Amino acid sequence: MTSFKANGLPLLVGSLPMDDHPAAARLVMDHTPQIPLWVQLPQFLEEGMINQFIPGLPGVTVQDGKHFIDTQRADFDEQFLAFFEDYLALAQPESDLSGSRFAFSSETGKGFSEFLNQVDKNKSPFIALKGQVTGPITFGTGVKDQDDRAIFYNDQLRDAAVKKLALNARWQATAMAKRGAVPIIFIDEPALAGFGTSAYITISKEDVITCIEEIVLEIHGQKGLAGVHVCANTEWDMLLGSNLDIISFDAFSYFDKFILYPEMIQHYLNRGSILAFGIVPTGNAQLIAQQTTKGLVEKFEAQVAQLTTLGFDRKTIIEQTFITPSCGTGSLDLDSAKRVLQLTQRVSAAIQAK
Repeated sequence: MTSFKANGLPLLVGSLPMDDHPAAARLVMDHTPQIPLWVQLPQFLEEGMINQFIPGLPGVTVQDGKHFIDTQRADFDEQFLAFFEDYLALAQPESDLSGSRFAFSSETGKGFSEFLNQVDKNKSPFIALKGQVTGPITFGTGVKDQDDRAIFYNDQLRDAAVKKLALNARWQATAMAKRGAVPIIFIDEPALAGFGTSAYITISKEDVITCIEEIVLEIHGQKGLAGVHVCANTEWDMLLGSNLDIISFDAFSYFDKFILYPEMIQHYLNRGSILAFGIVPTGNAQLIAQQTTKGLVEKFEAQVAQLTTLGFDRKTIIEQTFITPSCGTGSLDLDSAKRVLQLTQRVSAAIQAK
């Protein structure tokens, strides 16, 4: 059970359509000064959801700009063994992961190091600091082997991928905790929007939760909060029943689907867990331009009213709520992305002022 209070504060989802890390970090600090996050800038290929986390896995091969795992390389077995030797050597929570294959490299970690740089320069204390890893389902189904088969369906490769993501989450959380703030690490799982469809027919709820909870365990080991972000609809019961501290969902478009699990939401909130309401849409420029702070606050309050029918008062719900965009803004134009950040900040301020 988490005792952390979200108190309707604004929180962002990880990407921006920029090519300047210091400017991106400053934009985040301006809009979410109490809980900033490090930003992924997908304009840099090495900061894509797959490319940022694949280096360090055994068998990584790049061909025509595409990364895959080649299990038929002559040195694959040797690389695989070395990966697990490194993992076992660093598995203890107090082990230093900096400089290891589980940390970002200078190429993949520009956003993270710039974020820490600006955090260190800041004089006022932060309530928390936020980071993210690509979720194991999204990563495991997105990374392919030499035969174009998703590595999620290979038990050994899946295990390596989950351990890589878990220790990267721990490494981020450790860096944040050292700065006296509560680490919040989100596990970004856009692929879970397809869970239950024919594309993922052989993946069970147990598979999903086992993989996610291995990462959660590492975050909890650093006294951090573990969140999951799904940018569309999914089978929410599997996440509501897990050990996650935060569930981030698209409240703008899918609240009606989320509320279909009233007893599980009740149980989830009763243990002090947090909902990150993605009330500010990120779908397209036109939709974003149509939104007003007043309209989004009214939409949010109508959703809170539905939650109060589960036996919670508004005060309790707000204490266990973050206000967020419905997804990252990396694929938008910059003006639309800035408007999303501005609306998130304003909606949060209006809700806190009530």
